[in-house]
Amino acid sequence: MAISPILLITFLLFLLTPITTPSNDDILSELIHLRSKSQLGLIHLKDPLLQRILTIPSPKPFSSLIFFDAKQLHSKPDNSLPSIKYEFSLLSSSFIKNNPENNTQVFFFIMEYQVSPSSFALFEVKSLPHIRLVGVKNESMKMDASGYSMGAESMKEFLEMHVNVNVGKINTPPVIPKKMMMVIGAGFLIWSPFLVKKIVLSDTLLHNKYVWMVGSVFVYFFSVAGTMHTIIRKAPLFLFDRYEPGKLIIFYQGSGMQLGAEGFAIGFLYTIVGLLLALMTHVLVYMKNRGTQNLMMAFGLFISFWAVQKVVSLDNWKTGYGIHAYWPSRWI
Repeated sequence: MAISPILLITFLLFLLTPITTPSNDDILSELIHLRSKSQLGLIHLKDPLLQRILTIPSPKPFSSLIFFDAKQLHSKPDNSLPSIKYEFSLLSSSFIKNNPENNTQVFFFIMEYQVSPSSFALFEVKSLPHIRLVGVKNESMKMDASGYSMGAESMKEFLEMHVNVNVGKINTPPVIPKKMMMVIGAGFLIWSPFLVKKIVLSDTLLHNKYVWMVGSVFVYFFSVAGTMHTIIRKAPLFLFDRYEPGKLIIFYQGSGMQLGAEGFAIGFLYTIVGLLLALMTHVLVYMKNRGTQNLMMAFGLFISFWAVQKVVSLDNWKTGYGIHAYWPSRWI
């Protein structure tokens, strides 16, 4: 049987053509391209791409930091997934911005449960939040819960501890956008002549003593309520009980965490004591009726003692130094 010349030439070309497989450079170029499409440098990781990364021979040319996400859990305040994901994006964008010439040592990935459930099973992800580092030798390390305590700063420490990289300063966006600052500045310049006139005539809110009194009480409450702790740690105001969904948890037992409402409750007790002390030292001393004065003093001391006892009892309950678990349930 005669062989067609076209088939013979095709067969010879097939034998002479080398069989090539995707190299490390191909995957690296693909990851750089995917990262360039994201403003924050995050790559949405799916099962096929993960398998390709895991099959790269050791040592790999890069490490992978993976944030495991589940959009259906974003509405639950007890895991703080959106805020932790935001801090993770700050880490990614800061690393790329601070290392423009050498930013291929680490790639930052987001893996969604509904898209890649098999990868969750591969890494045995049973609860969220979950961040995992896959190193150059295919070693897999999970970030401890302490890695979420200070947000991007804690994640930065974890990454620099296990990977030889320097992330640099965490770049957080300004609270007020630049355009808004320009509008505020223009408004201030327009209003400045009227402001100067009011200052000269002593006719501003800053000249009202009652404004300063209210402001001082607010600053005192802001301080003793641990509001800065709540803002920095992005602590939730309260939690929902897992066993009773309709029940709110305001006081969290354990010294490692403080809820926002818990801090406000303690701040309220401290503020009561401070206001009663101010009442007794600046108002009651001018009362002429000795009986009424003594009665008000006794009432103020009783309320102050009660408030301090509640604060001490809560501290003992949270830290385990005393058995007072019965009273916080009344606040829930």
